Formats: sequence, structure tokens, C-alpha cells
Amino acid sequence: RGTALQPLFKMSYSCSKVGDPRPGQPYKGGNFCAFLPDNKEGLKTAKLLKKAFERGLTFQIKSCNGEERVTWGLIPHKTSWDGGKARNGYPDAQYLHTVGTVL
Repeated sequence: RGTALQPLFKMSYSCSKVGDPRPGQPYKGGNFCAFLPDNKEGLKTAKLLKKAFERGLTFQIKSCNGEERVTWGLIPHKTSWDGGKARNGYPDAQYLHTVGTVL
């Protein structure tokens, strides 16, 4: 196993806006961690993920049991360094290609 880039997103509590499930309602934030390989392709993907984050595309607000909370959006992220594709981890030979296509 090689080295990894590990972006950490800290989403605070806030109020939802127009387009969210219940605009104006408070929602819970959270800490979200992802993994990328520390190589040329991983760095390129990290830059694209940063742009997506800056554009508000990385996360979404979902309603769960009457409570609004931040969750991952439609862009796939590896949330574990191992466990394979089935557990959002590596190895997954197609991940960088897949996420690059989405971005």
C-alpha cells in the first residue's frame, strides 16, 4: 500500500437554503474524510474535488427521521483506505476514472 492524500471536510451546523429539503430549517453538520492515492492522478482528482466543493457539489442535505443533516452528494468518495469497492475503499482500479468522469 502506498501513501494517501486524506481530505477532511468539516461541515458546521447551519440553516438550509432554497433547493434543500426544508429551506430555512437548521441542519446537522459533521466531519467527512476521504482518501486518494498520493500520486499524479490522485493530485489531479484532489484539485477537481476541491473545485466541486467550492461550487457546493460535494454534499447535500437530506431529511432523516425529521432531522436535516449533511450527507455526501452524488460525487463518489473513498471513505476507507481498504475494504474494496463494496465498502467505499481501495482497491478499486476504476475509482479515479469513475470520479474523473463524474467531475
